[in-house]
Amino acid sequence: MPVPRPTADSAGGSRVLQQRAERVMPGGVNSPVRAFKAVGGDPIFVRAAHGAILETVEGEQLTDYVLSWGPLLLGHDHPAVRSAIREALARGTSYGFSHPAEVELAELVAEMVPSVEMVRLVNSGTEATMAAVRLARAATGRDLILKFDGGYHGHADSFLVAAGSGVATLGLPDSPGVPADLARLTLVCPFNDAGAVRSTFERHPSRIAAVIVEPYLGNAGFIPPHPEFLPELRRLTGAHGALLIFDEVMTGFRVDPGGAQALAGVRPDLTTLGKVIGGGLPVGAYGGRRDLMQMIAPAGKVYQAGTLSGNPLAIAAGLATLRTARAEQVFDVVDQRTRMLVEGLRSAARSLDLPFWAGSAGSMWGFFFHPGPISNFAEAKASDTELFRRFHRAARERGVLLAPSPFEAAFVSAAHDGPIIAQTVERLADALAAARRR
Repeated sequence: MPVPRPTADSAGGSRVLQQRAERVMPGGVNSPVRAFKAVGGDPIFVRAAHGAILETVEGEQLTDYVLSWGPLLLGHDHPAVRSAIREALARGTSYGFSHPAEVELAELVAEMVPSVEMVRLVNSGTEATMAAVRLARAATGRDLILKFDGGYHGHADSFLVAAGSGVATLGLPDSPGVPADLARLTLVCPFNDAGAVRSTFERHPSRIAAVIVEPYLGNAGFIPPHPEFLPELRRLTGAHGALLIFDEVMTGFRVDPGGAQALAGVRPDLTTLGKVIGGGLPVGAYGGRRDLMQMIAPAGKVYQAGTLSGNPLAIAAGLATLRTARAEQVFDVVDQRTRMLVEGLRSAARSLDLPFWAGSAGSMWGFFFHPGPISNFAEAKASDTELFRRFHRAARERGVLLAPSPFEAAFVSAAHDGPIIAQTVERLADALAAARRR
């Protein structure tokens, strides 16, 4: 099937829009990675999206593996989600009061996610992680938190901290505007390095409130945990009186219907969720042990609130997504198709003798131009980012849209059927060959 190209008359569409945007929006975007700085070329402006296909304002038809950065488990504009939003819209856009659907979504999350006994719905993943850390500090009476190099937990001040040299170090601000005194409350270790975590606990006895971890790194590229890593985090936090927070904003309902915790058999104290839970609309959540969640106001004294939390349109989209995925056995199907895609890419890279490492879990996947294995962010940063840049451009020329960064995970949806996966493997194999030649 030919890949539609922009016409000469429409080629300036995205450029003109970007120029207009840059006059009224920082960098012309509302989230930095949309600016395509890592891969060059013009940012994408979208006209519409349906199923597995995203259409740009120039008329490009792109098979989408970004999927709004993860939420669209069923694909774009799924009929069940669209219908649920329309039905909710007929009853109003926002109430500012409780409604039945938010109770139903909380019940469904508690049923599906092993460690979650109670849930608080919020509006974003960032909001969820902020609240979870506040709760952990209140529950333990401690101030320090420990995160991992390359782990992204939203843009709150406490999380915008990069690792220094050595196995574990006090953080330094990774963004202007983050006070150094606040950054010093965040410790950083390499992902998959349980020894560094152990040493950090020994250096800071009775001071660490929580360890927060993406069970699979997704904003450093796709990096899976070693089999013993998550169980050891559970043991260490328990031994030192700290809480374990799984940030499953990305992995929740992606790597397994019960999240990465179900896949690993590890129960964290608190879990944060987002993306899929909103079916493409803004929803986040945090939940966990009943005794901890009962500390949240108004049941307890830890304050957290949100005017639009539990928004009826967003809750309708999330409920429709999760219910449809369960009813139609979507989780098993997308898992199989994701593995087919990743194996096809591995085979193509082997035939071209390219340094290439790829992996997947459920419908979440990723790759690096690196011989592998990749265990942490430092190894990911050693990959060939210039080769990725060429590959990304070649893939788009062939009608396949990947995240415009070598350090972002990719996703498959229920709309990516067998023929689409086969077509993608063929096109990306050709893109690999083209990137190698340039």
